[in-house]
Amino acid sequence: KPYLKLRMRRIERYMQEPEEAQERWLRTLLETARNTAFGRQYGFSEIRNFEEYAREVPVHDYDGLKGHIMRMMHGEEDVLWPGEVNWYSKSSGTTSDKSKFIPVPESNLFGCHIAGSWDSLALLYENRPDMEIFRYKNLVMSGSFTALEEYPKTRYGDVSAVLTEHMPAIGRLFYTPDFETVLQPNFEKKIEMVAELTSKRDDIVMFGGVPTWLIVLFRLILEKTGKSNMLEVWPRLQAYMHGGVGFEPYRQTFRELIPSDDFAYQEIYNASEGYFGAQCDLTRKDMLLLTDNGVFYEFVPMEEWEKQHPATVTIGDVEIGKVYAILISANNGLWRYQPGDTVVFTRKYPHCFQI
Repeated sequence: KPYLKLRMRRIERYMQEPEEAQERWLRTLLETARNTAFGRQYGFSEIRNFEEYAREVPVHDYDGLKGHIMRMMHGEEDVLWPGEVNWYSKSSGTTSDKSKFIPVPESNLFGCHIAGSWDSLALLYENRPDMEIFRYKNLVMSGSFTALEEYPKTRYGDVSAVLTEHMPAIGRLFYTPDFETVLQPNFEKKIEMVAELTSKRDDIVMFGGVPTWLIVLFRLILEKTGKSNMLEVWPRLQAYMHGGVGFEPYRQTFRELIPSDDFAYQEIYNASEGYFGAQCDLTRKDMLLLTDNGVFYEFVPMEEWEKQHPATVTIGDVEIGKVYAILISANNGLWRYQPGDTVVFTRKYPHCFQI
């Protein structure tokens, strides 16, 4: 709890001064990548501010960076990000490709995804000081990963699997089931094994994962145990961190599975490209933008969407209620990149939004 309170103080600083955190991250990202092939191509070492950055570096979609990423996946160093990158999150694409592969170097893994997880926990404890996440067990339900056939040092998979494989040692103590079970690729077998192992426990307090996966798992557990709801199986249940899809279509089903007015639902925004947001007030349906988390954000107003060189605004100039497409530059080598999501800001200082 003292560690999470320390993180909360940092979060409170960027809630009130997001511009300062964002300016610092732009400088850090450009400095770190200035000697990469991409950084030399666009003169990162000469760029002094955001205006120059926006003028010199074009907006990219996945197709625009795909060639660079394929070179990285086959072992080439210093392409979009320093060094060799061996881990990639695979997500269904909104481009001409069926899937897209997003680099996950250590800087992004620990400085964005895992840092975002800690910030989400800090915000959850701020809302609910009675949480006991580090006293009992938490259910992890992730995808799987595999090696690239042509270059086996490169591994790719669902972002949840990459995170699970690299979970810090302190976190592993508080998760169930064992990671070998949860990372295996056969989904039907995995669901069956997880249901078998966790239906015998009564100390699970929190779970995370895609709603559809969890509904299948919970119904299987209820079938195995003969119980009528999940609180009869896991009486200590306190919270669910959900993201990846809109939750509203599933909310009623979860209320039936977990019939408690005291159960906490926290929405998070952890995409393959990075960990971007987390609900900071459980009584409101919006999320805090994580502005000190390895990502520099730009926002494209609707009237600029179809332009080849769209004019963008930074965090200080967004307007409440206006629809923006997101651009990110991040500590994974994505530069002025379009993840494909649109957001509406609901308030400022703190900057909260809905997808």
